[in-house]
Amino acid sequence: MNRRHLLALLLAAATAGASGAAALAQYREPTGPQPELPREKLVIVTRDGVRHEFSVEMALAPEQQITGEMFRKSVPPDGGMLFDWHAARESDMWMRNTLVPLDMVFINADGTIRSIAENTVPESLAVIPSHGPVRATLELAAGTAVRLDIRVGDKVEQRIFGNAPGNPS
Repeated sequence: MNRRHLLALLLAAATAGASGAAALAQYREPTGPQPELPREKLVIVTRDGVRHEFSVEMALAPEQQITGEMFRKSVPPDGGMLFDWHAARESDMWMRNTLVPLDMVFINADGTIRSIAENTVPESLAVIPSHGPVRATLELAAGTAVRLDIRVGDKVEQRIFGNAPGNPS
């Protein structure tokens, strides 16, 4: 499995009831990358007001989140993957079967960045924690946070946080 512990998946399945249990029962270890997921716009606004625009794949369903970026050979500099947990919760990630280093950005329900794990180690089973409940986890190409001077407290604008331009607050 990619990203979350099997224990977390079991807990999620137990709390999700029959639909979560059915998803877990159908789980098969991925052997290759998943097809590209639908993309949406995401903007990170740094503390000095600089806006960085990304086109991110949306990992919304448990099966998509389990596979994540497994087996992919690159992440575009203006791309990435947004894992929407649908409610604030701890997000424990890992890099199993992930071939490229990533920056993981853990995002609070209001769109502020809670924590960042930079240059994660490919294929590592080490847990990468969010350090508190988050609404989403954003995976970017390794080095993006440093290159764009993205820091804890910066704001992420995206429809799931209700703060994308044109969205009512």
